[in-house]
Amino acid sequence: MSVTGGLDRALDSARMTAFQSTIIGLCALMAMIDGMDTQAIGLVAPAIASDWHVPAAAFGPVFGSSLLSGLIGALMVRQAGDRLGRKPVLLFSILVLALGSLATPLTHSVPGLLVVRLATGFGLGGALPIIISITSEFSPKRLRLNIVALMYCGFPFGSVLGGVLAAELIPRFGWGSIFYIGGVVPLVLLPAFALIMPESISFLAANGKRDEVEALSKRLGLQVGDLTVAHGNPEGRQTVRRLFAEGRAIGTLFLWTTLFLSLLLTVFLVNWMPLVAHHAGLGIRSAVLGVAALNLGGIVGCFFIGWISRRFSSIVPIAVAYALGGAAVALIGIVVQSGQALLAVAFVAGILTVGSQMCAVALSASYYESALRSTGVGWALGIGRLGAIVGPVIGGVLIAQHVPTPALFMIAGAVSLGAGAAVFGIARIARRRNPTQFFAMPPNARNAGPEFDRHAGPARRIAGS
Repeated sequence: MSVTGGLDRALDSARMTAFQSTIIGLCALMAMIDGMDTQAIGLVAPAIASDWHVPAAAFGPVFGSSLLSGLIGALMVRQAGDRLGRKPVLLFSILVLALGSLATPLTHSVPGLLVVRLATGFGLGGALPIIISITSEFSPKRLRLNIVALMYCGFPFGSVLGGVLAAELIPRFGWGSIFYIGGVVPLVLLPAFALIMPESISFLAANGKRDEVEALSKRLGLQVGDLTVAHGNPEGRQTVRRLFAEGRAIGTLFLWTTLFLSLLLTVFLVNWMPLVAHHAGLGIRSAVLGVAALNLGGIVGCFFIGWISRRFSSIVPIAVAYALGGAAVALIGIVVQSGQALLAVAFVAGILTVGSQMCAVALSASYYESALRSTGVGWALGIGRLGAIVGPVIGGVLIAQHVPTPALFMIAGAVSLGAGAAVFGIARIARRRNPTQFFAMPPNARNAGPEFDRHAGPARRIAGS
């Protein structure tokens, strides 16, 4: 049995509560910490290189270490969330990343820094899919895609905040101050997560914990009768093979392709755009501001693309935005010598590509039912992080081959087109299997009769719900 169908219907028929908003807000804070920490090591690398008298090239393995361990964390820890529960796994991940961040300033060598960043990346990789799963489960289905995407906007906001803090704090307090903040903040938030963050209601129901389901339902303002409490532990038997069962295989592959290409593109731009712009004659400040404009555009794009998708109850606008983003990314290679033009084009590229990525992450949460959600999101983000590892490497190879700057960004633009094609494939599959998979039937349309049903189709019932 599954509680998913009843929970979705109950949440759609009730108003958003302050408790739900608090849950989503905590998840957004966690995404912001992830974004700030992911960019922190790149921001402080010049200061560390100066203090330790090591060449910049020595930081290559350090940059990749947290991404690699993040991949491992996303794949391993997230499946543990389906077996042991979301909450304990999330608390463990937060603790690991906090301790890893606090330990970073205590290192005095590149090998030591690499080991600490490996641990920190594992915690970050473990936390991200869990907060996406939790946000998805406690959001009304009719708003789920938008809410998850907006929550994940904390990531680019954290990247922008990290840059601002680094510019102000490093000259005054040294590079270690960035990591002290990155460690103290999650430690301060840890008690709040422990006290406020609930366990997955579907996990509790699947394990027969009726009393806890009833208590949580009351806090959410739901009718307990709308939910089904099962016996046994079906969530504990979820494996990656289930992601390819019951007609999910092609959609899973399209989803993995989308996030692989999307993160490949984003990390490529964040790592190489400042360097290419600086070599083209721009000052370091203008080159770095290009990355800030990219992330700010992503936040705007998340709102805009999410609103259009909800307005038309379709994920096709995400595919279209990726396609248009390919042209904007290609244009970066033409305007890279002009500071003002770079800011404008990078901002537009961020709206279309990074904004689409925020929405694509939300797709991974909406595509799978709750029992599979943590595993599905974990694997999707894990494959995405693999793309994040590959992106900078491909950029380095192309630059070493002296590929002209316009051609370099045209290739990057083609990657965005590929992500758009994959999202379009997901849309076609969803239209055939379940037209309301990503956008639930509006409450006031449930009794609208045959005319509504012809356009929206019947909501799919999860077996046993």
